[in-house]
Amino acid sequence: MRILLICDDHYHPGEIPLEGIAPLKNKGFEFDIIRNGNEFKPEILADYRTVIMAKCDRVSPIDKSSWKTPLIQQAFVEYVEKGGGLLTIHNGTVAGENTEVLDCLIGCKFKRHPNDCPVLVEPIKPHPITQNVNAFWEVDEHYQIEILADNVEILMASYAPEQGSVKRWEENPYFNTPAKINPAGYVRKQGNGRVCVLTPGHHIEVWLNPEYQKVLENALNWCAGL
Repeated sequence: MRILLICDDHYHPGEIPLEGIAPLKNKGFEFDIIRNGNEFKPEILADYRTVIMAKCDRVSPIDKSSWKTPLIQQAFVEYVEKGGGLLTIHNGTVAGENTEVLDCLIGCKFKRHPNDCPVLVEPIKPHPITQNVNAFWEVDEHYQIEILADNVEILMASYAPEQGSVKRWEENPYFNTPAKINPAGYVRKQGNGRVCVLTPGHHIEVWLNPEYQKVLENALNWCAGL
């Protein structure tokens, strides 16, 4: 199955998802890559059963202007509603200044994260995406998100133990954090299509963790309706 991967921005170099999807090529997946947002054309969506969004609303690591135009956002909505699959990973949840249409399709938007810390990712509900997946620990950015859609089915949770003093966290949430549980993976449907969101994935160690590889493979198949 051929998949489109859209990736690469200032804080999230495209090399990480590119290395992270490499093992999936042995699972029957082929990937086309877009790293510069200006190269994306809405009409190419029709060529793919599933798209991976691992890019925020910046054209490239150098060009910080928006690429998620109203036309592109609407194209993703129509793509999903007609039966396409959208797998949004980590920084794909980061909203732009005017990305409300796409944010609502994804079903959430990024709020904040503390400094890198040990994060436990654990399946909490049986689903094709969590099939044969075990809990795992990796150091990651522990994303906190705001859920926007009312038909979100949370499948995975992430837990980070307390780091440092709560007082220091209150002064600067990016320094450390109290113990926190957040959604790590969910699905939703819109029209005839499927959306999956996975918040882990800042570091390559997360992508290459054998359990996360299972999640990615399952999510791609589910998003494609397989």
